[in-house]
Amino acid sequence: AIVTFLMAKDRGVPLSLLPVVLLARFQQPYIVYDANRRTLEPRDLEGCRIGMRSWTVTTAVWIRSILADDYGVDLDRISWVTFEDAHVAGFADPPRVERARPGQDLIAMLKAGDIDAAIVGAPIDHPTIVPLLPSPADAAAAWQRKYGAIQVNHLLAVRSEICSAQPDTVREVYRLLLESKRAAGLPQSGAVDLNPIGLEVNRRNLEVAVDKTYRQGLISRPMSVDSLICDVI
Repeated sequence: AIVTFLMAKDRGVPLSLLPVVLLARFQQPYIVYDANRRTLEPRDLEGCRIGMRSWTVTTAVWIRSILADDYGVDLDRISWVTFEDAHVAGFADPPRVERARPGQDLIAMLKAGDIDAAIVGAPIDHPTIVPLLPSPADAAAAWQRKYGAIQVNHLLAVRSEICSAQPDTVREVYRLLLESKRAAGLPQSGAVDLNPIGLEVNRRNLEVAVDKTYRQGLISRPMSVDSLICDVI
């Protein structure tokens, strides 16, 4: 996961990226609320409680950036409820983050009104649990136009020592992934390429991911894209 990778890299873990996006998606549909209880718009979230898996999970980082940067939501005026520790050792959640009690469930808390909204990892099949953002597909398209990027989730990482010691192996893995993408016929005609492979085609995607991660305080410094990449490709 890109945020986990950046946090680990920032803390000196010897990992490097291959510029291969294994999973990307636009995250706009994945903040939801129970319309049976109330109607919510983004700015209504200030003063509310939002639940999520972990403060550092990539989906949550993207969604917080969307709320703050595209809808003007003050993230410091929201109470956040998590179910897991950070995914990189040594990171402490901000003071405004609390932990759900053992045995609690994210969607059950949402239905009960214990939280006002939830950041979820997959669509929720329930008639009254709906996306916070109206027309999330349109919102995603507007985001893509604004930033000139896609919202990457998972990329391929390799131990940095392998880049040095086994460059031919790394290049062969990269070649096979390119071949696999071509064999799968991706992207489909007219579709956004959500599995871009290559440094330059991913440069802007990674620049935006680094910026959003840094501005939320998850990494201590901005990082150049070239400093992240296994340089044998």
